[in-house]
Amino acid sequence: MSAKKIVLIVVVVLLLAGTITGTILYSKSNVTPVATAKAATEELVSTVSGTGQIKPKTYVNVGATSFGRITHLYVKEGDHVKAGTVLATVENVQPEATVAAQAATIAASKTDINSYIAAEKTAVANVDQAKADLEQKQLDFGRSKQLYESKLIAKQDYDAKKAAYDMAVATLAQRQASVAQAQAQTDSARGHTNQAVATQRSNYDALDKTISRAPFDGLVTNVPVREGETVVVGIQNAEGSTLMTLADMSVITAEVKVDETDIVNVALGQTADVTVDALPGKVFKGHVTEVGDQALLRTTGVATSQSTTGTEEAKDFKVVVTLDPTSDGKNPIPDELRPGLSCTAKITTASKPGTLTIPIQSLVQRDLSGEQSLFKNHGKTSTAATTFVKPVLTQGVYVLVTDKKQLRVNFIPVTTGITGATDIEVISGLKAGDEIVTGRYKVLRALKSGTAVKRDNSVEPITQDDSSS
Repeated sequence: MSAKKIVLIVVVVLLLAGTITGTILYSKSNVTPVATAKAATEELVSTVSGTGQIKPKTYVNVGATSFGRITHLYVKEGDHVKAGTVLATVENVQPEATVAAQAATIAASKTDINSYIAAEKTAVANVDQAKADLEQKQLDFGRSKQLYESKLIAKQDYDAKKAAYDMAVATLAQRQASVAQAQAQTDSARGHTNQAVATQRSNYDALDKTISRAPFDGLVTNVPVREGETVVVGIQNAEGSTLMTLADMSVITAEVKVDETDIVNVALGQTADVTVDALPGKVFKGHVTEVGDQALLRTTGVATSQSTTGTEEAKDFKVVVTLDPTSDGKNPIPDELRPGLSCTAKITTASKPGTLTIPIQSLVQRDLSGEQSLFKNHGKTSTAATTFVKPVLTQGVYVLVTDKKQLRVNFIPVTTGITGATDIEVISGLKAGDEIVTGRYKVLRALKSGTAVKRDNSVEPITQDDSSS
């Protein structure tokens, strides 16, 4: 073989190799790298989050119930108190003097009652004496009458006996009237004493109002006054002085605001995890006990029914989560927890075990008229994937399929259910194990059915465009 032929053969081989290499490189340049994942069966938990603050379920402003100067403050902010604990006292010189004077009046009234009772007994004894005297006079008068009728005594003696009898009758009547009078005086004295006792109860109440006591076990959260200040009692349309605020820490709630788009999923009794910014690492279990009916403007917190502005803006709804006690019934609230601390409530709105799920970011919306399905049958959605009536946006995912040893994507419409933190439930359209495209976002945005792809699940650095989109 001549050198000329050898050179020609080498040139042909090189050209052929270059052509093959170019074809391979060209084909690889048209393959789109995609991130993938598989539809999997797992427990899916749907949650809704809201931010707000810790609040006791019950709290009261302990107000002044008596006018005067504060003589003692027995507690300070942050103190835990028991029901009935004396919190503060107001000067009580006049109420104490009134009580003492009325006590003396009651004592005098009781003495008067005793004297009237003694007089009543004397009157009763006089009645008994008058009855005995009347009985004697009646016997004398009867004998005189018989003797007078027998003409044995003079009429003058008869008249004297009759007069003595009549006098005895009148005396008995008078002394019986004295008994009634003595009883009436005793009853009157008792009435005055009861009146004095009732007045004394009012005096004791006025004296007791100079002492402020805790209505329940709680935490002192605010003491706006100091010893020596003068406090006043509230009157109509005017608030009185507030001595302090007492919170019942036995039942604690997290009052949070939930976005209007999520509130439809929140219901009474749903469980929640509450975290407090000031207590990192601690999670408090609770349940929803109140769901607000009125929307609140996000910027002002005012209810929409009370707002006078006509501007449209984002709205929230109030949700109250009550923290649960531990299994032994003890209060799980630590002493560090204070009303007003910022918190976040993560409310579980739904939970489904054994649910077919896919990553949320894999969902896209496409106009089926612009999608060319590679295969007529896939799962349960072959008809939906190839048939359409009019161009509409349909929710679905891109499934990886093998076409002549080349990976390609095929758009499959899916029906979704509840949404979790990162995954979403698939009701129909996919089956467990189907491999779907999950990213990148730029790729999904322009991906079409039939596009040749290759798996690339490496971590892509976040760019400015990705974070903003």
